[in-house]
Parts: sequence; structure tokens; C-alpha cells
Amino acid sequence: MSDPARELAHRHHVHQVSLRGASTKEITRDALLHRVSFERELRSYQRRVSAAALLIQRIWRGYHVMRKLADELQEEWELFMNHHDALVTCTWISANLLRPFLLFSTHSSGLRHMLYARNTKQISFCFTILLKSIDSAEPEKNFCSLAVRKSEEKATWLYQAKKLVSLCSFILAECDPTEKDEEKAQLTALGMRLVISLTDPVEWKIINSVNNHDADVAVNNLIRFMITTKCGLYKSVRRYITKLDANDLARNVNGPAGGYFLVTASAITLALRPFCLRYLEPGGVCPLDVKHAAEQYCTFILTIPYLTQRLPPLLLPALRHQSSLLPCLKVPLIISEKLKVEEASSDLKIPAVGWFLANVISLTTEYADDSGTFINGLDIKIYTHTINHLSEIFLEWIESNGLASENDEDEDLTKGGNSIVKMIPARGSLKASYIELVKPVHQQWHLRGLLSVAETSISNQECTFVVNQEFKSHGNSHLLDVVIFYYCMVRIYAFLNPLVGPLPILNMLSFTPGFTVKLWELLEGLIFSHNAFSLDANEVTRDRGGSCNNEEQTMISKASGNKWVNVLAKIAGKSCDADVSRLSNGDVTSSQIFEDAYEFWDIESLKQGCQGISKELQCILYLFCSVYAHLLLVLDDIEFYEKQVPFTLSRQQRISSVLNTFVYGSFTHNCSQNNQLLIDAAVRCLTLLYERDSRHKFCPPSLWVAPASRSRLPIPAAARSHEALSSNPHCRDASGCHRMSSVISTIPHVFPFEERVQMFREFIKLDKDARRAAGELTGPGPGSIEIVVRRDHIVEDGFKQLNFLGSRLKSCFNISFVSESGLPEAGLDYGGLSKEFLTDIAKAAFEPKYGFFCQTSTSEGFLVPNTSARFLENGIEMIEFLGRMVGKALYEGILLEYCFSLPFVQKLVGRYSFLDELSTLDPELYKNLIYIKNYDGDVKELALDFTIAEDLCGKRIVTELRPGGKCIPVTNENKLQYVYAVADYKLNRQVLPFANAFYRGLIDLISPSWLNIFTAKEFNQLLSGGKHDFDVEDLKSNTKYTGGYSEGSRTVKFFWEVAIKLHTPEQILIMKKLRREISSFQESVKTNFWQKLGGSSSVLMPVQDYRFLYRLFLSAKVPAREYHGKKMKESRQIGNSTSSTAEFQT
Repeated sequence: MSDPARELAHRHHVHQVSLRGASTKEITRDALLHRVSFERELRSYQRRVSAAALLIQRIWRGYHVMRKLADELQEEWELFMNHHDALVTCTWISANLLRPFLLFSTHSSGLRHMLYARNTKQISFCFTILLKSIDSAEPEKNFCSLAVRKSEEKATWLYQAKKLVSLCSFILAECDPTEKDEEKAQLTALGMRLVISLTDPVEWKIINSVNNHDADVAVNNLIRFMITTKCGLYKSVRRYITKLDANDLARNVNGPAGGYFLVTASAITLALRPFCLRYLEPGGVCPLDVKHAAEQYCTFILTIPYLTQRLPPLLLPALRHQSSLLPCLKVPLIISEKLKVEEASSDLKIPAVGWFLANVISLTTEYADDSGTFINGLDIKIYTHTINHLSEIFLEWIESNGLASENDEDEDLTKGGNSIVKMIPARGSLKASYIELVKPVHQQWHLRGLLSVAETSISNQECTFVVNQEFKSHGNSHLLDVVIFYYCMVRIYAFLNPLVGPLPILNMLSFTPGFTVKLWELLEGLIFSHNAFSLDANEVTRDRGGSCNNEEQTMISKASGNKWVNVLAKIAGKSCDADVSRLSNGDVTSSQIFEDAYEFWDIESLKQGCQGISKELQCILYLFCSVYAHLLLVLDDIEFYEKQVPFTLSRQQRISSVLNTFVYGSFTHNCSQNNQLLIDAAVRCLTLLYERDSRHKFCPPSLWVAPASRSRLPIPAAARSHEALSSNPHCRDASGCHRMSSVISTIPHVFPFEERVQMFREFIKLDKDARRAAGELTGPGPGSIEIVVRRDHIVEDGFKQLNFLGSRLKSCFNISFVSESGLPEAGLDYGGLSKEFLTDIAKAAFEPKYGFFCQTSTSEGFLVPNTSARFLENGIEMIEFLGRMVGKALYEGILLEYCFSLPFVQKLVGRYSFLDELSTLDPELYKNLIYIKNYDGDVKELALDFTIAEDLCGKRIVTELRPGGKCIPVTNENKLQYVYAVADYKLNRQVLPFANAFYRGLIDLISPSWLNIFTAKEFNQLLSGGKHDFDVEDLKSNTKYTGGYSEGSRTVKFFWEVAIKLHTPEQILIMKKLRREISSFQESVKTNFWQKLGGSSSVLMPVQDYRFLYRLFLSAKVPAREYHGKKMKESRQIGNSTSSTAEFQT
């Protein structure tokens, strides 16, 4: 008894109750009904068990009897065939040859036993007789004559022909070319030739005009069976092809593998047979369903990995023929759901739809190196729609499943006995070889071919954008298909090639003439209505904040070559001779916006970010951001500002406003979690535009701050939110504060610079509060660090006593100075001496004589690390120490007198430097590189190679820009690589070790998240103050006077009269110097500044204080012009009347 039956019987025995004389309490009515029901189920179960056992026995006995009968028939058939002397007729073949043969051979176990036992002579004998019969011109001897006779004979022929096709399909599936078995190859070739003969009435020698129709009907019915799943022909062809090694077939067409070449050719012929069949007019028989054949062909053949590489080149034209390829291009729409189901259960490296896409691209294109073409007669629209659909399904699979690591490739490819990829061409990793298959995708001729059937531009008619409206009603649907396809391929390349990513395809898209412009026009037409963004010069006014001064508008000298300009002009889709609007008289463009027109730059349809736009529009925006960001990396300032390639500056403003509004809206509406890739691409493109604008203005300031103009958090709240998220990056809830923190971290420019400075000070205040709460000393007093510094050794003493403190430098330290004569200086440090120490040590250490930093050759004289510093004693450690000193100055709000070069600062704020920043570091080298970039002649004439030479400590050192650079000459083909390699070396690689050291010291006091809210230029402004105009009258009206001084005091009047007549740069320097002096006087000895400036009298100024004021102006490097006039004469008179020994030197 089985276990379930035994359990039921046991339960029955346990609950059994005797009814003899028992009381009613022993069993209830419900219990009785339950027991009866249970016994009924038990009897039913036992009956099913018995029936199942009988069925199993019957099936086994039937199989055993049939197997025994088949073996007996096989023995009799073999004996009969060996001694047959009868005349071979079609009737004899059908009754005596095929009937018993099909009986014992159609059992797969018996057939497989025959194949593995190498006992294939009987099968070969049968196939040979059939082929001879079909080749006979006598109707009585031709087996296929049964197909054109009476109905019973037609049915018999069709039945036996189907069995023969199934038998030959099985033999094909079991054939393994790697075994190099000639006998099996010949048998498979015979079987394939037999099926070809059965399905091709032309080979029937008995066909005439009378029976032609009957023959076509018979073949039609047979082929209709071949494309069914029951036949398994396509599955068998797939199994065979996946075992092929194309390299062996190509080498051994006439050798030992020659038989397999014939088998392969026959298999491909059979797979394509349904597409080549003559269609019958509907007259008693339905025409062949080509769609179903195409489905089978696509599902089993076109999804074979490396299909075109496995097959010999001689067979590829058959697969590329229009009759077979065109129906297959229409199938993906039909079988898309089936593909999705298959991919959902796929555990392979690349799914079937990925191979389908690669094979379609390979079959429809013919290419070599960087040139190629589509096959003749290809319908580009259908092709575009097909690859678009397949790429979408492939990308969907990647997003759902991802791709396995490279270490799992071999395991995935050879998993199980029925390997789907048993042999692949030796082309490196699977991902790299797949990229090679779809190589036409990242070649320009492919894109140009797709765009050739699209309209030249999007229609200019009014196109009102409605959220989630049918997208294809706007613009060109074919262009949309092209855009969506390349969007998917950019994403797919990023997954397939983690090292290079989508770089090959982005290179191609960026430098295809006019594509970037087409992409923006398509995007622009969907975002803006006809009159939504008018830039009519008569309707808008100038934004004073957006104007550029003449110095900023002065461009570098033009390079003599125009070749690169011509290329970029083609990218823009316009001629080089087209009129280009020039920047002049400080104007950004010929038209400006209102000064406070925030709404003008805040795009209404994008205020909700990703939530407010359709999926298709997201794809277009992603592709545009990826392509244009890539192009921005190679556009220099001449091309961007002067040549205005690929967009005019007014369009650049529009692009910036679109991206700015979109990114801000996405963060504030919490869209970043679901659309991270799109937002990252938009942020990257937006950042490149903003950094270019920071270096050379082309947008008004109101554009960048427009999205957040009405929704910014208060500075303290924003700072606290940013600090909370920075300290716990994994805590990303949907609160407004955290969303605003993401804005601060990613696009801080939406906050005006002044507010970000306040935010920076708030960060420091929060840090001091946290340290105070932890018990640390944050102000002057007992317990502060005591250091003694010699004024003539301020750098050495500071380094020795402070460098080891690290982050403890945030605490206050008391400074005691020792004069040059070796005597301690009087005074207590209440903060003023510390500030004096920081400014003095920075001023001394950054002097070129120390060798740690040097000044650039530009007019600004920015500081840049000296490349020889690493050879100095403690050179790197000293640079790290100076980073701490700069951090201490920022932490305490002390302005320093120096500014650093922008490429160096960009490393500190976590950004990469590109070619145009070189003009701020080495203008002469930048000019030479631009000359090479635009050189029209043969660059080989310049005799350059991929090396760069430097003089370090009297030695000439040659550095290779790439491995083996000494042996790589610079040519016209690689000159761009050379130009950017040199720029990368000077801007990034050379300065990186020093920047890392400086950064390590800086972040001991300043958190990296605090620095990242500033650009390099803004960092310098934060460190040393800005160069903007300031209102001296406003400063004067807000000055408080103490110590008996007032606005009418002579000393005060004299100071303001001199200060107000100075130029702006001189005023800035004076204010920096005064800030230091006021802090020193008021905090150290509590002396009123005006008393120091004017002495004890509120009327007369002692001559020694004229000397102080003069020294003040000289220390600020301001030419004291006013001292040589009337005031200086008066000062000498006052000095002479006050002290006969005083002498004022001018």
C-alpha cells in the first residue's frame, strides 16, 4: 500500500467508533458525515492508483512489444534489402522499403542507437534508393509520382514524406562537425539532399503541365509541415549550426570537413525553402503562411549567437536575399511577447533578442573597417523600426537582469549538454566580440543611411506639447525611431563595455554632421510652443548681469588652419561662410533678457522634471545630453564663442535653461530614484555648460538661479540638510530638505554665489557647534595650542610645530612672535596674531623662492605647484601643510592675497580639466596646440611624437604621453589625440600628485562636501575675495566711529577722500589690508582703528600715522597718487609743526 493510502487507513482506524450500545455522545452527526466523506475520498484515491498502475503497465508493454516488433522488422528488412532482386518501383518503395523502415527508424531510441553504433548503412541504403528513384524520369520508378496520383496515394506519399523530413531533421540535430566523422557527414548530407529533393518539384523528372499543380500542392503541404513545431526542422538546424566553427568550414571546404560544408549549405537551403516557394492561388488549398515560417526562422535561426561568423561566406548572400530577409524584419513585432517570455527565463550572458539584433545588423550591412553600405533593396524604414524594437526589448532585459561578469562567460556559454554557444570565434571576451558584431552601429555611414529617409528637419508648424500625449503626432516618426534606437544602443554599449562604455557610439554621433542639431530641434519642438521662447531683439532688453566686459570677450588669436573648423561647421549643419554673430562691446548676444526675468528662464513644461514628460521625450533628452556633453569636451573656446559651433550662443542659452529647469525639477519632485541615468546625463551636460560659462560668460546670471528663485530654503535650513545628507548618504528619504540637499550637492549654482558663501560659513558654524558640544575648545583661552614662531623662519617653524596636528588645527592656537633680532615681541594673541601668522606664512611659503609654488605666465599670476617641488626636502609634506594652512584660513574666514590656477583648484573641488583651461596655465602652449589642432597641412612635417619634454632641476626629462609614445609619430589621423593628451598631461597628470597632497591637508579642516558647491573660480574668490565693484559710499555710510571720532573728523575725511578716488582693484586690495589691520588692532590690543590712524587728536593727524597710512597703501601695492598732491604738502606742514625731528619720506 502506498504511503498516502496507509496514512488514510491509519486515520480511519484511529477515529473508528463502535455503535453497539454506545451513547449518543460517542459520535456526532457532523463527525459521522466527515467520516463518510473521508472513506469516499479514500476509495476514489485507491481507484486512481489502480488505474495509473494499469496505464503504466499498458504503456510499457506496448512500448516493449513495439520495440520488439520494430527490431524484428528491422532484421527482416535488412535481410530483404540485402537480397532484393525485384524491380524498384514507386509502389515497392512505398510499401516494401519505406513502410517497415519508417516503423523501426522513427523510434528515436532505435535511430539514436543506430547512429551511435555507427550502423548507418541501412539508412544510407534507403536514402540512396530514394534519391535514385526521384532522379528517375519514369513515373513508375519515381517515388514522387505518388504525389500526383490518386488521393490515397497522395496521402501515403505526404505521410511518408513527413516522416522522412522528421527523420532527416533528427539526423541533422545529432550531427556534430567537431567529431570529423566522414561517415556521419555523408549520411547527413544524403538526408539533407533527400529533403531538398522532396521539397523541390523542379528535381522531379516526372513533372509536366498536367501534374504541375498537384506537385505544387503536395510540396506546399510538405513545407507547411516543415515549419511546424512538430517537425522540428528549424530547431534541428539551430542545434547543428551552434556546433559549427566557421573558421574550420572556411579552411576545409574541399578537405575532411567538405561534407559538413555541403550539410551546412543544405541546412540553410531548407531553412530558407518556405520563402522561395511558388505561392499557389487559393483554389482548394490555402497558400503557405510565410509569417509563420518567418517566426520559426527568426526564433530558431536568427537568434543563433555569431550566426554570420559560423557560416561560410559563400552562404551569406542567401541569408541576405530580400525574399527571406524582408519577411523577417516584420516578424519582431509579432513575436516580441514570445521573446520577452524567453528572455525572462534566460540565464545566458546575452539573451536571444540580443543575438537577434546583432544578426539582423550583420545580415543587412556589408562593411570593412570604417566604410560600409546596406544591402541592395533594403527598406530602411522597416529596418529602422525592427532594430529599434529589438534594441528596446534587449535594453529592457538588461535593466531587469543585468549582464554577468566576465568570469562567468565560459560557464554561461557551455552550460549543460545542449550548449547554445559551443564554439565562438576567438575574438576575446564575449562582450567585446558582440560589440564587433554590431560595429556598423557606431559608424557614420550607418547613421547617415538611417537619416537619409528622414525629413531634413522637423516641421516648423505649431507643435503644442501635452504630457503623455501620443508622441508620434509631433515631428518625424522615422527620426524618432532612429533616436530611440541610438538611445538604446548607448545604454547597451554602457553595459557591454564597462571600460570604454558608449565611447565609440558617442564619438560617431557627436561628429556626424548635423545630427546634434537635428536632435536639439526635435527636442526643442516638443518642449516649446511656437512663441514660447521668443528672442526678438525688439521685445527683450539687456540683462546687465549677463554682459561680459571687453577683457572677457577678447578671444585668443585664430589658428591658421581651418580643417577642424570645417568639420565642426558640418556638425552644425551650416557652411563655414555663413554669417556668425560676433561678440562685441561687452554684449553676450544681440539680444538680452530682462534683468530679473527668472520666469523667462524657468521652462514651465519641465518644472516637474521627469514626472512631467513622456518616456519618448526622456529618451531624446538622454541621448542629446550624452552626445552634446561628449561634444563639449572637444569644443574649444574659439569654436564655441567665435565660430558658434554647433549652436549659436542664443541657442546655448536655451539649452542651458532647459537642462537647468529639468534637473532642478527632477530633484525637487524626487525623480532621481527612478530616472537616475537620465538625470546623471543631464547633470553632466549642464555642469559642462556652467563651467564654461563660469570661465567665459555666455549666459546671464539670472538663468542659472531661475528655477530655485522662489523655492529656495533658508540658508541655515539648507546647510543643515546638506550636512545631514553628507554625513549619512544612505539616508535619502523624500523630505523636502533632503531633496534640496541633493540640489546643493549636484547643481549648487541655482543658489547665488553670495548665498553659497553664507552656506559655507553656516557649515563651519555647525561644525564648531558640534565640536563645542563634544567638549573641544573652539575659541581663545586656556588650553589653546601654544607656538613660538621666528619671523625670519616663519615657514619652517610653522611646519615643524603645526603640521602634525591635522584636524586639531580647527582649534585656536596662541602665537608668540620672535623678532629678527631674536627678542620676543610683546602682545597677547586674541586672534589677531593668529590671523597675521596665517597671512604671513601663506605669503612667504607661496613665494617662488621657496620652490613649492610658482606663478603662471598669465597676467593674473596664479599660483601653481612647482613640478620640482617633489625633489625638495619635505616637498610633498610641505605642500600638504600649506593645504592645511589654506584650510585654516577658510575655516576662520581669513582672506589670503594669492589665487591658485584654475586647473589646480579643479582637482581640489573634484573636477577634471580640459583643453581650454590650459590657456589659464600656459597660454603659449595652448596657442601651439590650437595651431596643431587646426593645421591644414601634413602634421608629420612638424616632426612630433607622443612625448613631452621638461627641464627639471637642470635635467631634461622626456615623458611618454602613451605607452611607446616615442615611436608613435603625430599624424593628421591622431593629431587630436596628441593635442588632448598634451593638455591632459599638463592639466591633470602633472599636477595630480601635488593636488592630492594639498587636498589631504585641506580636508583636515574643510569637508569636501563644503568645497564641491563652488567652481574653481568661485573657490579663488572665496579664498582671496572677489574683483567686483563695491560701493565705497555705502561702506562709508555704514561705518561706525568710536574713540571720539566722527564722520566729520579730519582723519576720517582724509581716508575716505583717498579711498574713493582709487580704482576698483586698488580699493579691493585696500579693503583686504584694512580687514587684517582692523582685526589686529581691535582684537589684540583693543586699539581703535581710527585712533591708530589719527592719533589721540580728532583734529590733527600725527606724521607717524601718515607714515602708517602710506605703508598701508604700499603694502596693498596701491600707488599712493594722492600723497604727492595737496594733502601730502599739508601733512609735511603738520609734521613739521608737531615734531621738529620727524621727517616724512615720499
